[in-house]
Amino acid sequence: MAFGASVPREIKLLSQPLQTVELNGVFDGYASLFGIADLGKDVVVPGAFRDCLAVRGVGNIRLLWQHDPAEPVGRWLSIEEDRRGLRVRGKLNLAVERARDIHALMRDGGVDGLSIGFRVERARAERPTGLRRLEKLDLWEISIVTFPMLPGARVETVKHAPPHLAETIRQTALRLFS
Repeated sequence: MAFGASVPREIKLLSQPLQTVELNGVFDGYASLFGIADLGKDVVVPGAFRDCLAVRGVGNIRLLWQHDPAEPVGRWLSIEEDRRGLRVRGKLNLAVERARDIHALMRDGGVDGLSIGFRVERARAERPTGLRRLEKLDLWEISIVTFPMLPGARVETVKHAPPHLAETIRQTALRLFS
């Protein structure tokens, strides 16, 4: 079956590109949303990541490009469950060429999807709806992707780098002495 041949697609784009980004590569978003079915009919329930995050910790969950283990592009600064879903803050490693490419695409609004890579530890099927409720997950990685399985899993902001001291002084001097 060709991509999208028999499945209606809903496309959501950023209202404006994330043009405010500077050079540090830090971004925030939601990698998973609770109670919302993804395109594969999986629904993550609140608490599904709790045990994994307590055992694995943020440092042992990889930040990848398109779920490719050969394409690590940074690291996660924080991963936590809140009432809405799995809230993440990541930092692209801008010394890596692929991360610089992704950063440019994120700034321009071309890429903003997030997707989780996991192993199911406990789930239950709902026969009438065909949904699978994911109750306990072993989270291995979170990827920046072009097309997330959960359309609402997105990068929300890309943070500004703090201004360099020398540049701040230069700009201030120009304003004062011009």
